[in-house]
Amino acid sequence: MDTTGLPQLSAASAEDFSARTWHRDCLHQYMNRKLSHSVCFLALLLAGMAASVVRAQALQPLDDLRHTAEVALTQHLRSAGGGAGISVTAGTFDSRLRLPHCATPLEGVVPTSLQPTARMTVGVRCSRPTWNVYVPLLVESELTVLVLREAAARNSVLTENDVVLQQRRVPGVAAGYLTDVQQLRGRHLRLPANSGTPLTADLLRADVLVKRGQRVTLVANLGGIEVRALGEAIGDASAAGRVRVLNLSSRKIVEGQAESGDRVRVSL
Repeated sequence: MDTTGLPQLSAASAEDFSARTWHRDCLHQYMNRKLSHSVCFLALLLAGMAASVVRAQALQPLDDLRHTAEVALTQHLRSAGGGAGISVTAGTFDSRLRLPHCATPLEGVVPTSLQPTARMTVGVRCSRPTWNVYVPLLVESELTVLVLREAAARNSVLTENDVVLQQRRVPGVAAGYLTDVQQLRGRHLRLPANSGTPLTADLLRADVLVKRGQRVTLVANLGGIEVRALGEAIGDASAAGRVRVLNLSSRKIVEGQAESGDRVRVSL
């Protein structure tokens, strides 16, 4: 088909001229017998296709956002001591999300006060044109962790016979998991747990060392001399925990640190 006289199409013209402009030009040339109806229709079709290509090329690929967020959070967690076995995976976006292509490198924004959890959110921003989106991320760690051999009830006191060390891929960062049997000492299960459960610090609670109403010995240092008095605990306390005690001699209430099941140290 002879396209002599057909308006020249380009990516720039597709953005600069609307379909109405093309329709007006084609109609004008058609009325002047310079273009046939089919040629005019072809011109409009090509203009629309070129504009669609330009618009598609101008969009920011969503995979770039995912990659930027993953790299930013991985570097943040590792610099904070999260461990070398960290894996960060970006979630999915709404399929309707459309962002103009960024003319500058994308920047991942991780708040310095962000606490590491299994599910986190990181910002990704562009400075030209200006836009900002938040990317959901899943954090996992590969580490050797203490795992329950058998199911255990709430308040169970665990020993080395109740656990086994296993290599696991677990949610979150390594800091929240128990990796040594010595970490079980002075603790009990806060909640019931199933067989094969990786043990976390949140799953355990410190044992109560001093109980409310219990008689204890108050110990204090005064001028290099150790002074002792009999007292009664007003509340519960775990090891090294703070507890209020009634001095049975002076009838005054003091606060100290539980050193053992019957001893509380007071600072004077």
